[in-house]
Order: sequence, then C-alpha cells, then structure tokens
Amino acid sequence: MPPGLATWLDGWWAGTDYDVAREILQRGVAALLCLAFVQALAQFRPLLGERGLLPVRAFTARVRFRAAPSLFHVRYSDRLLVVVAGLGAAGAAAVVVGLPQTGPWWVTTLVLLALWAAYLSIVSVGQRFYAFGWETLLCELAFLAAWFGSPAVPAPFLLVLAARWLLFRLELGAGLIKWRGDPAWRDLTALDYHHETQPMPGPFSWHAHHLPRWWHRTEVVGNHVTQLLVPWLLWLPQPLPSVAGGVVVLTQGWLVLTGNFAWLNWAAIVLGAAMVSDGVWRTLLGALPGDVGGPVGTTAADVPLGYLVTASLVALLLAVLSVRPALNLASRHQKMNASFEPLRLVNAYGAFGSVTRRRDEVVVEGTLARRPGPDDWREYAFRGKPGEVDRRPPQVAPYHLRLDWVLWFVPLGASGPWIGRLCVRLLEADPATLRLLRRDPFAGDRPRWVRMRLFRYRYTTRDEHRRTGDWWVRYELETIVDPVDLDLLSSLRGT
Repeated sequence: MPPGLATWLDGWWAGTDYDVAREILQRGVAALLCLAFVQALAQFRPLLGERGLLPVRAFTARVRFRAAPSLFHVRYSDRLLVVVAGLGAAGAAAVVVGLPQTGPWWVTTLVLLALWAAYLSIVSVGQRFYAFGWETLLCELAFLAAWFGSPAVPAPFLLVLAARWLLFRLELGAGLIKWRGDPAWRDLTALDYHHETQPMPGPFSWHAHHLPRWWHRTEVVGNHVTQLLVPWLLWLPQPLPSVAGGVVVLTQGWLVLTGNFAWLNWAAIVLGAAMVSDGVWRTLLGALPGDVGGPVGTTAADVPLGYLVTASLVALLLAVLSVRPALNLASRHQKMNASFEPLRLVNAYGAFGSVTRRRDEVVVEGTLARRPGPDDWREYAFRGKPGEVDRRPPQVAPYHLRLDWVLWFVPLGASGPWIGRLCVRLLEADPATLRLLRRDPFAGDRPRWVRMRLFRYRYTTRDEHRRTGDWWVRYELETIVDPVDLDLLSSLRGT
C-alpha cells in the first residue's frame, strides 16, 4: 500500500479504541435478534401464517418483492417460517456467545448478514403486526453490526461514525418529532398523561404517574435535553461521545422501568453503551478483561485488503443513503419511523409525536349462551394490555406482545379486516390464537357469540388503591363489534 494512502487510512482504521464497543454492539444486537426470532416462532403463525389474521400469502400476492423484499415471496408456509426463525434464533445465540467471532472477519459478517436477511424477510411481510419503529431499527442495527467483522481486524472508525449517526437519528428524531408535534411537549405537560395512556404500562407506571407534577415537568425537560442537545456531543472528540452514550443508557433505563416498549429501549441502551471508547472503559474499570480486540498498534496496512475495501464501500453506501433521512430531520413535515428504501438500511425514527389524553381499551368477550343475558358474557384476558381492574400492569418488555399492541391502536382508528378474523378464530377456539392470550374463559370450548366493547380506563388514585387494591377504574363507552357468531360471519362473507 502506498505510504501516503496508508497514512490517510490510519486516521479511519487504526483506531483500536472501539473493540469493546464492537463486542457490545454485535452481541447486544444478536441478543435482540435471538429474542425477535423466538417471538416469531411463538406469534407469527396465528397472526400472519396460513390461517393468520393477515395471511402472508394474500400480502405477497398483491405487493411486489421490490417493495417488500422477503424470502417468503418465493414461497410461504408455516413450516418454512419455523425453519427460518429457528435457524435465526440459533445463529443469533451463536453470535451472543462469540462462536463466529473466533474465525476470520468474514465469518462474523456472513452470519450477521444472514440474520439480517432472515429478519428483514419477516418484517417485510409482517404488515400491521410488524409496523413498529423498533423492527426497522433492529434491521438497520443488524446490517451495521455485520460489517464490524471480528476481533481479527480493528474496529473501523468509519463504521463507528455510522453507529453514532444511527444513535443521533434515533435520539434527535424522537426529540424533534415531540417538539414539532404535540404542544404538551412544549408546555411541559406531556408526562401528566403519558404514564397512564402509553400503549402498555409496566408495574411501576402507576407509581410514576402519581409522582408530583414538578417531577413530570422535570422529566419533560430532561427528555428535551437528552434528545435535542446531548446527541450533538456524538460529533465531538472523546470522551464527549462516551458521555452522550452514558446519558442515553441512563435515560433509557428509566423508560425500561416505567413502560413496556418491546426492545426499543434495549436497542438504544446497546447503541449508547457502544459509544463508549476503550479508553473510557479503562478509566472506569481500571483495566479491560481479556484481549477483546486486535493487536495493539494495528495500522491500515495490517488490515486485510478485502475487509478494508468492503467496509469502506459499505460506509460509502450508508453515507449516500443518509441524505433523505438527514433532510427528514430538518423538515417541518418530519416523518416518524419511516424507511426510504425497502432494505431498511438507513431510516428515520421518532416516538410519541402526539400524546393521548385518555385511555380507551378494547375488551373482547364471549359467551356460551344461545340467548345471552348481561351476566352471561366472559372476558378474554390478554397478557399485557389492561383488562381486569385489579391486575397490576405486568413487565413484559423486551418481549413484544404484538396482538396486545395492535389492539391499543384500534380506538385511535387503526382497525381492519383482521378484527373480523380474530372474532372467527375465537369462535373456533383456535388453539394457536388462544395461546396469544393469558386466559381463555372457556377453557378451549367454542363460545356461541363474541363481541368487542370499548372502555375508558384511568388509574386509581392513591386513596382508591388503598381502599380497593385496584390499579384501574373503567367504564363502558360503546360496543364496537356487536355480538357475532360463525353463522353470521359466514353470511357476511358471502355477501
């Protein structure tokens, strides 16, 4: 390699100061991928499979591969889904324990790229049940982490910058969408509502809601500082990017305690921890355990030419694809959780551009009675969403309860044909669908009728909770799906 070129490249490649960051990024992303594939094994078939609520085959029949690249465009079967998700979970677990990383750099890269392609195949056909920002984030993270190679090569600073750019978009995008969106974020009242009305509260959300108003104002100000100001530290010399990453880890930890947002917060924690340089880790820990990186003093001339060229081209590709996401950040009409190309390589992020002030919940009920009276109806219990008023909101994240989440959006107008199919599966007592629930009130028997009612929920006050032990108060608003049976649904499909 010409000496001048080597000297120039050393500025981008000789950094052995991010070997710990590479381990955190790759193993953390792999852990999230493993969880995501396990969830697909448990939930994909009843939601999107051959007899799912939104069948993949119907989707691929009307949407071209180019718009939604997926292995399942070639062929879909529930058995193939099990193979893809099972192999994906096993491959991701192998990265978590470090098996591919013991070989040449391209082994780790190929394994993570295979995991990215497999999960992209699932997300691309997942429709409403996979239409969440953290799905796109996991795809982008998997692709980026793949090119960090293995400890056989130094972690390239160009890709470190790409990881910073991803965290910058994630945090700043969320901050800007809030500031530009709901005035509650600007007048500092958003947290007066959020802990109560968020899609899936956790076991400490009730307590967070009842903290003093001044604390809620402090939370909002802290959010604005963390998401609008702190991300700019990522572009300054160390240790400031490490400080920014630490702030992200701490603030995301608070969100983990006060809500259930699948693996969104955990992905941000992984990214935040990956911002910390080896030098800062040494300062914090005194010494780094083991030899996690390449040999000290590695220069660009020591890097395999194939890896140097490949990773540089990937960095260039990501830079080109970053133009539209960068413009989106500057736009008054900022898009939230948007992809600008079908492979989801560089995306736009955001969360809670608007805050709901009231909590409305769909309650699904069934009855065995042919002519049911008011006392004959029994409520289906979901795993995560509020139901019985005396049940404390559970901790489910980083696990993602897709049906529970999608039902939260129904009162906001996001319904569809899957609602009718859900009624059919409940009337059939379909075992796969019932496994998505926490409790089937009919213990596997087929109900005669099902219906859906809409209830307004609010947290109990401290005094109400002391007197009753309840966490919620609720009252009925309306019936959104009148009682239906299989005969009625069959006749409706016939018309």
